[in-house]
Amino acid sequence: MKTKTVVRFAELPRDYAGLCRVLMPRPVHDAIGYANVAEITDAMALHEDDFTLDQRDYFDLLCSLLEEHDRDRPPLPKPSVKARLKHLLEEAGMSAADLSRLLGGSRNLGAMILRGDRNLTLAHVRKLAAHFRVSAELFV
Repeated sequence: MKTKTVVRFAELPRDYAGLCRVLMPRPVHDAIGYANVAEITDAMALHEDDFTLDQRDYFDLLCSLLEEHDRDRPPLPKPSVKARLKHLLEEAGMSAADLSRLLGGSRNLGAMILRGDRNLTLAHVRKLAAHFRVSAELFV
């Protein structure tokens, strides 16, 4: 079960047994377990200089559990160029028509690119990279 309260470093026990009562370290098998471990490590991460020896050991163990979980998971697939472009447009509040105006093509150009009917040209990539202030590699 996901923890119900926000964890704060100042409220965490300073001894190992007390920390284990907050969250018993165990291998991470699902998203809820991952979220619980990440919540504790996030609360502790900025206070490493203030750790007791027990807090250091506990923090190191939780970090290793997260690393083990991440290492055993296959990497996420890289989003398509079309998906990346759609995301940038959504974040900027732009429509397909706005994309057409940005690229300087026909009224339908933005919609055609977003549907996959047209590919981006080198000139399009340069304009998009400059407009969104991102690397041109994002569109390759």
